[in-house]
Amino acid sequence: MAHRTFFSFHYERDVQRASVVRKSSQFKSSITPEWIEASIWESAKTSGPSAVQKLIDNALMGTSVTAVLIGAQTASRRWVKYEIDKSIERGNGLIGIYIHNIKDFAGNTDYKGTNPLPAGYSTYDWINNDGYNNLGTWVDDAYDAVN
Repeated sequence: MAHRTFFSFHYERDVQRASVVRKSSQFKSSITPEWIEASIWESAKTSGPSAVQKLIDNALMGTSVTAVLIGAQTASRRWVKYEIDKSIERGNGLIGIYIHNIKDFAGNTDYKGTNPLPAGYSTYDWINNDGYNNLGTWVDDAYDAVN
């Protein structure tokens, strides 16, 4: 069964690493990926906090799983925290995926950030746990954990 999955991450710092996950998710039969496009995100940010909240709330509608892509500074991001809180409120399955080991366009990795998820939610490392081949299973497991 396909699960509409919302991906949360620190856009400015991790968009290159997130694009690796994004491209992979397009080929997983159990995932219907939901991403907030950069141009829409930037427009909402300039319109103020209520516009950002509305954008996030609308993007989460109809999703059943939220995957938080954990980079070096993800845990400190205001909107990532909001996305996590709203996902829990909605009853979404929730997982964390460490992306610091994914190389950016310059070939650099990053340091491992703090897990922003509350205790009890599963986390994985994209590289060490073979995210390319296991993302669909992780999403299924997160969905099953709340249903």
